Amino acid sequence: MLRLDYDLYQALRAHGEETYPNECCGVLLGKHQPGIGNHVQQIVRAGNTRTDSAHNRYHIAPVELIRIQRQARSQSLDIVGFYHSHPDHPAQWSQTDFAEAHWLGCSYVITSVEHGKAVLTNSFQLLGTSEEDKRFHDESIEINLAATTAQTQEGKA
Repeated sequence: MLRLDYDLYQALRAHGEETYPNECCGVLLGKHQPGIGNHVQQIVRAGNTRTDSAHNRYHIAPVELIRIQRQARSQSLDIVGFYHSHPDHPAQWSQTDFAEAHWLGCSYVITSVEHGKAVLTNSFQLLGTSEEDKRFHDESIEINLAATTAQTQEGKA
């Protein structure tokens, strides 16, 4: 299960609307809770460095990902997942999404953005022990409606 506060959920969906018709991307920071799932405490927007097909692909620059990982560690958090949008396409992982997913145990959140409006958000956990047996598993999303936080960042250095 992926757990996050309502404002974080809304922020990642809004990011997809803002970057439409291109894909947005970002990183989910928090803690993995054994037997429960990933608890997101912060999202960090990342820049989509794809210039050839940003409308249907995303890429986070390694230097940006390292910066985000260091930021997480400084706050005693971990990278627990990633998110991106699918402009005018279902909130379902693609073969490219699967091929480029390498963080076992992490949640991969996809929001379908149709005609500029976020419609559906789904999460998939990457399970397995190696690249050879990795697989996506449908993951439920639990949204905490009672809490509000100010943990959304622009992802700027």
